[in-house]
Amino acid sequence: MDATELLTPAEMAMVDRLTIAAGTTGLALMDRAGAAVADVVARTRPTGAAVLVVAGPGNNGGDGFVAARILAQRGYRVRVGLLGTAAALTGDAAAAAARWPGLVLPPDEADPRDADVVVDALFGAGLARDITGDAAALVSRINASGRPVIAVDIPSGIDGETGQARGVAIRASETVTFFRLKPGHLLQPGRSHCGPVRLADIGIGAGVLDTVAPRTWRNGPTLWKADLRPPATLGHKYGRGHAVIASGRLEGTGAARLAARAALRAGAGLVTVASPGEALAVHAGALDAVMVRRSDGAAGLAGLLADRRHSAAVLGPALGVGSVTRDMVASALTAGCATVLDADALTSFAGAADRIAGLVAGQEGRAVVLTPHDGEFQRLFGAQPGIVAAASKVTRARLAARLTGAVIVSKGPDTVVAAPDGRAAVNANGVAWLATAGAGDVLAGLIGGLLAQGLDGFAAACAAVWLHAEAGAAVGAGLIADDLPGALPAVLAAYFGAYHPAG
Repeated sequence: MDATELLTPAEMAMVDRLTIAAGTTGLALMDRAGAAVADVVARTRPTGAAVLVVAGPGNNGGDGFVAARILAQRGYRVRVGLLGTAAALTGDAAAAAARWPGLVLPPDEADPRDADVVVDALFGAGLARDITGDAAALVSRINASGRPVIAVDIPSGIDGETGQARGVAIRASETVTFFRLKPGHLLQPGRSHCGPVRLADIGIGAGVLDTVAPRTWRNGPTLWKADLRPPATLGHKYGRGHAVIASGRLEGTGAARLAARAALRAGAGLVTVASPGEALAVHAGALDAVMVRRSDGAAGLAGLLADRRHSAAVLGPALGVGSVTRDMVASALTAGCATVLDADALTSFAGAADRIAGLVAGQEGRAVVLTPHDGEFQRLFGAQPGIVAAASKVTRARLAARLTGAVIVSKGPDTVVAAPDGRAAVNANGVAWLATAGAGDVLAGLIGGLLAQGLDGFAAACAAVWLHAEAGAAVGAGLIADDLPGALPAVLAAYFGAYHPAG
């Protein structure tokens, strides 16, 4: 799956209503959903296998009854356990249950250990409260059984909007969802609970999205391929931008070099490391294609960035925490170039995100990107409890972007990119190997290299996050941050070959 819209449970409910209003019955949608679930079970287990379908009291349970009926017709040995009673079911779920010819077991008699596979149709993505009581006990028994689980829509107990577990949650082997993924399929811990996610077509037309107008996407090339193109045949290095990477003191020079190499690999025509005098010789001896210029403190950086040919600046990797860094950030944000703030540049403003907002406000449309990991996010926005306490990582990033006027890259295994205008993307190709020292410095440089070429902040951040993860996957086991810039040429070649072959 590439980039596509992510729908909150409320937006998906609107999609269902619009589809039904256009002439497709709710029962028809339920039949198609149940058939899609049955098909997945049939692909993973041979005819005759024992299947336990656990159904809840809503439409998710109705999908489960349809799947049970179809699987029984195909020769599977199917049992259905129901939370509540069949008499209490209403609407389409009641109609689906009425067509199930077999017995319906109470929760305490639905033993997953007697099944070869369990179909989880208890609760869908719209679960609005914690799972307790009989339902919690059933979920715990399913998880403890060790049996493979096919989840309908989303594993029961996972909030479809936030990805958070509501009390207890099913750990699925595979998940089948419909029309579009939900944020909870990609946000942690939901992503870890889902297993591989299959997106089933149940006959909903994409035209409904014009009315729903979602503002969240799964990150991938189709989201930003119009922005990231191969260099022009008749172009030159000055047309591809000039990125400046601010270096810290002697003991932290490696971080700046990682960012500089990444910016150059990202396609910036020129890259300069702005180095304090004490580190100048170290940088000059270690860098070949990257230029080195002496730049001490805020005044030095301001003098360097006064040359408007410098189109992007990256500040933060091992830059140092304190007033000197704050002054350097102010110099960069008043210089008129696109800016990436990472690591120490963020920590230097702990509890003072409003100060960054004030500086960004004078940028006159120039892109500013902040790249906090969870700890830096908490420190930077700690004085805004409405932001840090928001239930969803997407919501937190959106609120932070709105406050600062900057694009926010909220890093982690489920990195979220959010723009001040409300657009957001959730990344899904991250790999565990990237959890290593210096990987964030490479990402900051990547973003800076793309900004230098003229990409807007949201596109540059989304593209960099995706390319960074692809490079991590390409290196794999044993990855260290130094490997990432060297992996980028093959990743970029594959991207350009797939999306811009004429280039």
